[in-house]
Amino acid sequence: MKLQGILPFARTLLTNAVGPGDIAIDATVGNGHDTVFLANLVGENGHVFGFDIQEAAIANTMTRLQEHGLSHQVTLFHKGHEKIAESIQASMHGQIKGAIFNLGYLPGGNKAIVTQPNTTIAAIEQLLEILAQEGILVLVIYHGHPEGVVEKEELLSYVKQLEQKKAHVLQYQFINQENAPPFIIAIEKR
Repeated sequence: MKLQGILPFARTLLTNAVGPGDIAIDATVGNGHDTVFLANLVGENGHVFGFDIQEAAIANTMTRLQEHGLSHQVTLFHKGHEKIAESIQASMHGQIKGAIFNLGYLPGGNKAIVTQPNTTIAAIEQLLEILAQEGILVLVIYHGHPEGVVEKEELLSYVKQLEQKKAHVLQYQFINQENAPPFIIAIEKR
């Protein structure tokens, strides 16, 4: 297949926005795969901030970072992504080049604990304030469960109303796949 899959495309978007020495955010660290990816992008002189409400996600991510020798350039917060702006020092606001969300539930975790549209939208609003100009926010939306459908609809409604002068909004998805495949919403701050 020549078309990029959802997760590879998410990483392409982040690679276009984040480089050595930059600041990035993993808004839902989960099992740490995106956190490691971002830590490699920012390199020794950059920094990644990661958020998750589940203790298991923080522990899994820390283990994965240590396995890759990347824990020194990452700060993990055991709190929801709606606390992004207050958790990152004000001197870094305006310098954040990229952020990613994997919405839904923790793979291999408690499927009753899912991301919520109100906290996700609050986090997006905060990120649009503190991202650098041309910073990119990537949302990977998993909507194959009842709460995911609700979150998907609310997020689509929210991002469609974002002012064109302030943000470019992209939707990337495969429209002929079965079983509610995940898709991407990418927002570039103008």
